[in-house]
Amino acid sequence: MRKKTILLCIGVLGLVVLSGCDRQQQASLTYFFDQPASIWEESFPLGNGRIGLMPDGGLEKENIVLNEITMWSGSPQDADNPEAYHSLARIRQLLFEGRNDEAQQLMYETFVCKGTGSNYGDGADAPYGSYQILGNMTLDYRYPGNTGAIADYHRELNLEEAITTLTYQKGEVKYTREAFTSFTRDIGLIRLTADKEKALHLTLGLNRPEHYTFATQGRDLIMHGQLPTGTEAADAPTTGTRYLSRIRVVLPQGGTVMPGDSTLTIADATEVILLTGLATDYFDKAGFEASLISLLDKAEQTNYQTLKEEHIDAYRALYARVDLDLGSSGRETMPIDERLRAFARDKNDPSLATLYFQFGRYLLISSTRPGLLPPNLQGLWCRTIHTPWNGDYHLNINLQMNLWPAEVGNLSELHLPLIEWTKQQVKSGEKTARAFYRARGWVTHILGNVWEFTAPGEHPSWGATNTSAAWLCEHLYHHYLFTKDKTYLADVYPTMKGAALFFVDMLVEDPRTGYLVTAPTTSPENAYLLNDSVIVHVCAGSTMDNQIVRELFTYTMEASSILGVDDDFARLLEEKRARLMPTTIGPDGRIMEWLEPYKEAEPRHRHVSHLYGLHPGNEISVELTPELAEAARKTLEARGDESTGWSMAWKINFWARLHDGDHAFKLLGDLLRPGVEKGGDQMNDGGSYPNLFCGHPPFQIDGNFGGCAGIAEMLVQSQTGRIEFLPALPSAWPDGSFKGLKVRGGGEVSVRWAAGKLTEATVKATVDETFVIQLPEGAENLKVKKNGKAVSLPVKEGTIVVELKAGEEVGLRVSN
Repeated sequence: MRKKTILLCIGVLGLVVLSGCDRQQQASLTYFFDQPASIWEESFPLGNGRIGLMPDGGLEKENIVLNEITMWSGSPQDADNPEAYHSLARIRQLLFEGRNDEAQQLMYETFVCKGTGSNYGDGADAPYGSYQILGNMTLDYRYPGNTGAIADYHRELNLEEAITTLTYQKGEVKYTREAFTSFTRDIGLIRLTADKEKALHLTLGLNRPEHYTFATQGRDLIMHGQLPTGTEAADAPTTGTRYLSRIRVVLPQGGTVMPGDSTLTIADATEVILLTGLATDYFDKAGFEASLISLLDKAEQTNYQTLKEEHIDAYRALYARVDLDLGSSGRETMPIDERLRAFARDKNDPSLATLYFQFGRYLLISSTRPGLLPPNLQGLWCRTIHTPWNGDYHLNINLQMNLWPAEVGNLSELHLPLIEWTKQQVKSGEKTARAFYRARGWVTHILGNVWEFTAPGEHPSWGATNTSAAWLCEHLYHHYLFTKDKTYLADVYPTMKGAALFFVDMLVEDPRTGYLVTAPTTSPENAYLLNDSVIVHVCAGSTMDNQIVRELFTYTMEASSILGVDDDFARLLEEKRARLMPTTIGPDGRIMEWLEPYKEAEPRHRHVSHLYGLHPGNEISVELTPELAEAARKTLEARGDESTGWSMAWKINFWARLHDGDHAFKLLGDLLRPGVEKGGDQMNDGGSYPNLFCGHPPFQIDGNFGGCAGIAEMLVQSQTGRIEFLPALPSAWPDGSFKGLKVRGGGEVSVRWAAGKLTEATVKATVDETFVIQLPEGAENLKVKKNGKAVSLPVKEGTIVVELKAGEEVGLRVSN
């Protein structure tokens, strides 16, 4: 009898929560254009975590950008400057004497990496390297005998299936193109069809700007080459990463293939399938070419429909974990570029936020997967050799922001590539710690690549930030908080301990205050006015550094306790933590960015680093530290809303943590403002490009991920140790529901609300855990069921505490 009761309760709750999620699902989770892409930022991104395609939908000439996540030039290098340490004591002395400008100048001269570093963001031909385009696939279409006009052009990306589809009519022939990057076969598939026999005629080509060789082999078109290491002598052959692109033509319904020197010409076909193999030797030096051919051979032996269906099933195993319904305005039928312009004028388009949220999850699923690399500054997608900022891993927020949706968005395993990448930096980071600071443990600074670069950057104004390893360790511990996997925690604990050990040694007492400080350091990329006149970046300690180091020490101490190890080390961290200057409110009522009340050189700077403790940290909260929360609000008001794309995404999360849903929604509107003028290609300030890529400008994917995470923060939070439903619900979303968002402790949350009030919520445990649930204010008639059975639980300070086993759930029903 009890089993029936449980099933009935789960079924009723599930139907209620999910009923709204299907109303506009197909319309709101597909977006489209009614014309070919005129700029790259109008192309759709496809990816399976390793390879990417971006077709532009051209009618006579189509270009498909090809990407592979390991397509990096450069090579490992020793960038540790052996002379830097000899200046450290003098730099600190100058800082403690208030001669910060002199300390900064000395750093410019001595305390930088050896060599060219990132080559100021243009490292394609330097040892640092650059993420690069693998190539372009070109499709030149011919329409012999068909002089009809083009009609009914429709090009869409279906987020539920990770498939792009293009249809158009020319004369009496309907043409269809379909493309996806298979999550099961690890190749790209492009299918071209015509509804009239023998109506497909095209020439297939490949190209890239440099370092390539072409070949044809039967029905295969091949491009291969080798990238520079950055250490070759002038005019010497390149010796770096080897790559291969191999496109195989399959004609299921007949036709001809004619090879040329660097092309394949297809004629009289009704259906064309292009099996697209892309690879480098980054992970597999000896076997990458044979492995790629094997992938193509196996795919060719399988019919297209099977390949498509298994791809969809594998993709949806990740994507379908979360549903979100915020309602509809009817604008789902508008082309996305027009829809963005309409939203700029009138914000009544709630399903656009749903689309943007799920697009963020789609991008994460598409740009990383376990065993590979984390998404870079452009995720997986780039179109150049000299990718902006090398398409690298910026570590003073950008890489970290890329993974903000992973846990709350129920994609925990997609956090693992970042976690593994972090562990791989330790060996190099230990050398850097010794060389620059004579410290134990490991450190990394602002720059990261695939060659384990951990030294300071080539310019201290931005390159001296030294808390990046600590920030990365937040991600290591957050993955534990959301999964409660102690075996995993034991694996990453040495990495956390090593990052903490570095600060045990590196922190130095400021004789002016007695506090321990990170010196030298910066508040990332920002500057202040020394004596109200001289612009300086370098300082002795910063608020963000203190917040991050305090968090690192806390998390390492907690991990030590959970694992039952290193009691003495934990006590040492506790002593050091107590000597850090607390987050402080300045005379103007705002959070101080530096440890002294300097005047900002750029009051509306894009980085708001001193609010790390509000988000992604948790030392500032409305409930537990209301005075700091109010100071954070004043800080944000002074900083302003307008900024680069990723900065506005961060501010969505800030305002959500302050429980101000309407201001968070206002920032979401700013983030979604059109980044390209209609009919033009001029990139405006931060916003969204027509294909929904986030504009810094140029394109940086962190803003997409930050915006996605911000929407989740508006709907559920758990950073204070209690689960809050709808903590920052904006008035623009009065009715809605979501299913499957995750909270700390390993819970999956589903919620429904109406007229701005919670009506139902469930928390399902994925592991054995005790959950503290914040009850909604003003809920007079609240019913609680545990596993379908009504229970009475004591309410303490507006919360209830529920112990759940894995698979069990608690449900709340509110009668407002």
